[in-house]
Amino acid sequence: MIVVGAGEVGSNIADSLAHDHEVVVIDRDSDRVESITYSHDVLAIEGDGTSLETLEEAGIEKADMVIASTDIDETNVVVCGAAKAVTDPFTIARVKKTNLLRTWERSQEAFGVDFMVCTDLHTAEAIIDIAGLPGAHDVDSFANGLVRMAEFEVDTDSPVAGETVSQADRFESLTFAAILRDDDVIIPRGETVIEAGDAVVVIGSAESVRGFAGTLTPAPTLEDANEVVIVGGSEIGYQAARLFEEQGLEPRLVERDPERARELAERLPNTLVLESDATDIDFLVREHVDESDIVVAALDSDEKNLLVSLIADRIGVERTLGIVESGEYVDLFETVGIDVAINPRTVTAEEITRFTREKRAENLAMIESDRAEVLEIEVNRESLLCGNRIREVTNELPEGVVIGAITRDGELITPRGETVVELGDHVVVFVDTEVLDEVAAAL
Repeated sequence: MIVVGAGEVGSNIADSLAHDHEVVVIDRDSDRVESITYSHDVLAIEGDGTSLETLEEAGIEKADMVIASTDIDETNVVVCGAAKAVTDPFTIARVKKTNLLRTWERSQEAFGVDFMVCTDLHTAEAIIDIAGLPGAHDVDSFANGLVRMAEFEVDTDSPVAGETVSQADRFESLTFAAILRDDDVIIPRGETVIEAGDAVVVIGSAESVRGFAGTLTPAPTLEDANEVVIVGGSEIGYQAARLFEEQGLEPRLVERDPERARELAERLPNTLVLESDATDIDFLVREHVDESDIVVAALDSDEKNLLVSLIADRIGVERTLGIVESGEYVDLFETVGIDVAINPRTVTAEEITRFTREKRAENLAMIESDRAEVLEIEVNRESLLCGNRIREVTNELPEGVVIGAITRDGELITPRGETVVELGDHVVVFVDTEVLDEVAAAL
């Protein structure tokens, strides 16, 4: 497997795939090449990924996949085309421009790209998913939307802080899959105590997960939200507004540039576009932004997004989501002012890594940059699950596995020890990455 681009996206992809693939990373920057050589179990080559000579040095003839993840869209497309000129690996290109994605969707073979991941679109989709669940830091759906997985942080004033899992489990169709505490992944039992600072991963019906979210925070869900304000008419801001419109909302979008504001107003029929500087607190108060349920900061710099989030919090906005391009700032920004910081590079890296692993499962989600995964598996006759009770199966599996949900003929079944798994069931499973290969083979 060849990864072109050793920046934040490429490094995350290489790190995620190195444990079960031979990974070669190409980058023009000698410092990045040296850094990834020492920090990851990969072969790093300094060179131009669009060059056939460099690709041949990386072993393109034997590669079964090429992932182009530089910061330049056109370079990534050319890398994929160059790889196809030599042999026929599966090619993945990362792009930012949504129009390039749309062009590829209509003329796939012309680019030599087998799969394209659009950073701006996936980031906007992440915004919508997270905005829909108050307090959530990660959200994914399984089994055609019947099953929802979400990760919540437990604050010191949270009603579940200090409770056992049995006390916190107030919803019939909800499973506590894991507790993430510092660097540990804890598989909870009924007597496990939830501590402030923990991250709790739950799996269940959309209603039960939404209900659990409501016990953690009074912030409204999208169904209850009256006001959503997007600050910044970037492509991410535009895509988020478009997706909010699809949810039946009428968001407001603040854009400083007159021409961009006019363009967005024409493209977003159900969005009120305001031409102004969103860092002007007088403007925010005058436009009653303080009454908003959600403010999304999607400006062109991390510092501006932090500033807008701090101002929004100060004037009384319920919840702030901010785009943070620098991965090292995410935890810091969430500590000082943004309720949820979304890093587009991390979103993209996880989407690409998810795609490369889907041969193991029908759907999957990565938890905390690959500390764990949630898999959706259709049970076949060879599966350890087939015809057995959950209790019998879990006794044969290693530590670090939780059966989170089962769907059968379009119905959700909450797994209990005596539940028998049948052929054709769809099972959603939480798995610690350390035992992932063993569990995937067994199930």
